[in-house]
Amino acid sequence: MKWDDLTLVILAVFGCFTLLLTQISEVLSKLPQIIRAWRQVRRELSNGIESNPPSALGSSSRPGAPAVDSCGGENHNPEGPEARREER
Repeated sequence: MKWDDLTLVILAVFGCFTLLLTQISEVLSKLPQIIRAWRQVRRELSNGIESNPPSALGSSSRPGAPAVDSCGGENHNPEGPEARREER
């Protein structure tokens, strides 16, 4: 094995290692959002079928009118109260 080949192998290994660390960092930074979304899915599934049918949740009497948020209107934050505290 020549020195050129050894240098290229070392550069390739460090490049792959850097890419791996970057990907792990991205996943770990998104982990709290993933956990909150999973908890919301479990909460929705445990609530079962609500009194409103799913087809009526986003419907409106006027075409082009914004859909009504069933979770409390404009102040609703899907990421939870923790995200509001972080913004301030």
